[in-house]
Amino acid sequence: MQIAYRTAIGKRRKDNEDSVGIFTNQQGVKLAIIADGIGGNQGGDVASEMAVTHIGHSFKLSNVKTIDETKDWLQKQISSENQDIRNRSEQFIDLKGMGTTVVLAVIFNQTVLIGNIGDSRGYLLRDHVFSQVTEDHSLVNELIKRGELSRQAARVHPKKNVITRSLGIEKAVQIDTHYLELTDNDMLLLCSDGLTDMVNDDKIQAVLENEAALQDKCDQLVKLANDAGGLDNISVVLIDDRSEVAD
Repeated sequence: MQIAYRTAIGKRRKDNEDSVGIFTNQQGVKLAIIADGIGGNQGGDVASEMAVTHIGHSFKLSNVKTIDETKDWLQKQISSENQDIRNRSEQFIDLKGMGTTVVLAVIFNQTVLIGNIGDSRGYLLRDHVFSQVTEDHSLVNELIKRGELSRQAARVHPKKNVITRSLGIEKAVQIDTHYLELTDNDMLLLCSDGLTDMVNDDKIQAVLENEAALQDKCDQLVKLANDAGGLDNISVVLIDDRSEVAD
């Protein structure tokens, strides 16, 4: 299994408020995580970096090796990090109101646990079908579920970036989790909305299915988002079950 990632500032933002990390625990289990910070001033990048650094460090020291163990461990980490971010935001006026989305994948031998908070997403490519595994915690997704908005209209809705759940804002937060059994030729994509707001699913799938190396595919996705305007920071992680781990 091979993992590659890329994060980029985009064309319109002054800072990159996304953070990305790949970590391995004491049992050889891998964690890939993207956090997309929110909040004024410097708050967004602080919150996202805290989430990735703290959760990643704790994971490296952990011995979790089953889905059930990992789900319990993960929710405890999320609750702890939620409080840490809230505490930091209360200490410094320029960090007030900061928070972050999170999307992550915990990768066992042939199984993956995907978790998310907010509108950063996880996707699965299987047998030429590209599908979203996670569900956005966003205002437009609530409208879609109620039948008040189409998915096409949601892409251009003026409040498409209003999220309804994030890490560090509320007193308590739950992470949604999804369990997948991997099959031959599966590929997973984790990304911030800087990609999906700019590039449609068909174009993303075309990149994932081309013959380029995995790192090159990450670079191609970032380029597509920038070519479309690059209105936000862009972060992608690709997990390819078809490839051996590179040296």
